[in-house]
Amino acid sequence: MAQADPGDSDSPQREIRLVQEDDGRWSAIDEGVGVASHGDTRSEALENLDEAVALHTGEIGEPVTDADLRDLGLDPETVPDEPREPEAPWFSQ
Repeated sequence: MAQADPGDSDSPQREIRLVQEDDGRWSAIDEGVGVASHGDTRSEALENLDEAVALHTGEIGEPVTDADLRDLGLDPETVPDEPREPEAPWFSQ
């Protein structure tokens, strides 16, 4: 498993797993955060993973509103306000 440091010496070590899929594309998985992404190359998969983690942690992006949920066909009343920890990430099952 690769250890990645985003370049900030104060940031914690990240456990990143890279997997080459049957179709030749790459999956990048941040085991600690429980977020995965993919790309046509290892570099692209890692870049996409960095963006996915930043979105997941709220470092970038805008909060999702009730109107956003309705646009996605979801009832805002059934979506919890706080994130929930999944039982196990889909990629570890």
